[in-house]
Amino acid sequence: MLSKATVTVETVTTVEGIAALRPCYERLQRITGNTLPFALHQWHLTWCQHLLYRDPRRDDRPLFYVVRDGATECVAIIPFIVSRRRVGPLSFEFLRFLGMEQVLTEIRAPQVESGYEYLAVRAVRDSLANDVDWDWIHWTGIGGAFDDALRIGGGLQRQPSRPYYVLDLPPTWEELRRGLKRNIRESLRHCYNSLERDGLQFELQVITEPAGVRAALDRFFELHALRAGLKNTVVHPDHFASPIEREFLRAVCGRLSENGVFRLFGLRIGAETVAMLIGFVVEDNLYLYYSGYDPRWSRYSVMTTTMAEAIKHAIAQGLKTVTLSPGNVVFKTRWGPRELQCTSAYEQRDRLRSRLARRAYVTAVSGGGLHLWGLGRSTRVD
Repeated sequence: MLSKATVTVETVTTVEGIAALRPCYERLQRITGNTLPFALHQWHLTWCQHLLYRDPRRDDRPLFYVVRDGATECVAIIPFIVSRRRVGPLSFEFLRFLGMEQVLTEIRAPQVESGYEYLAVRAVRDSLANDVDWDWIHWTGIGGAFDDALRIGGGLQRQPSRPYYVLDLPPTWEELRRGLKRNIRESLRHCYNSLERDGLQFELQVITEPAGVRAALDRFFELHALRAGLKNTVVHPDHFASPIEREFLRAVCGRLSENGVFRLFGLRIGAETVAMLIGFVVEDNLYLYYSGYDPRWSRYSVMTTTMAEAIKHAIAQGLKTVTLSPGNVVFKTRWGPRELQCTSAYEQRDRLRSRLARRAYVTAVSGGGLHLWGLGRSTRVD
């Protein structure tokens, strides 16, 4: 814990105010070594501009706490979204981190400089007592000293952790391949040999420039939908079926491409792009996001080939890790990555109204039969 006694807290409640926070985000990026695209300024600003107010049935507003050491250096950003809902006769307010839908923003967490966790938690809790008549808070992406600070007087209710995976990269692809288990080595041999046996040549295209983002994403949306439409296999929902979600992805990828963060890996066979995989490079990490492929080419395991080629690209670029995103599925775990946990907890206000509201909300969202007003389709208990 720091020996310093005080920090100052600024509340930001408008999209314009969030846009002005870019220097704060850039400083925290340098200090914390964040490797997640979901904590970048471009992601938060674009999310608010495209997703915050689009559903008239929902009452959501930003409440970002910017914690400073004195009045100068930014040491933490706590990016809350305040949601107001009604369930029957009850109205209530709760707080979650930006990206509360968890589909587009896969990992949500605060940005806090090491050593300021206790001061930041104390300052934010003091401000919350005056700013919002909240009923509960959903803290996500917490761990270490920040988690320890939340435990002090918090009455946290722990939630099941969500695993995500990080693959440590050696200097060469051959060294990585030798260390893989036999099943994935055999799968990789099949991918490459089956194409060669049928006289087919592939090419990996890596789209990074802003000018190519929109057209490339149009093909990605097609392939993502085709994969989602497959029957009698693992279910892969179409996360970009809505025009709003597609426009958000176009906008955020366009912005991230301007800073060299965006990657779109496309596997071409002949004149056709048959599989695509979105990635984001933050610091020395490649975060692999959503994918899609044409089922007509599934016998060649083109998605496995695309992922292998993306990993080869990361090694060639000198990156140190590849993050395989949340979800315990064989497609990720067979690469032998490290498993990390995205932890979360609820902090419920100790009063009868808040306890009743939370219980009614959970019942309604889980389909327990209560009539539910104002909960958009992306609202979930998570």
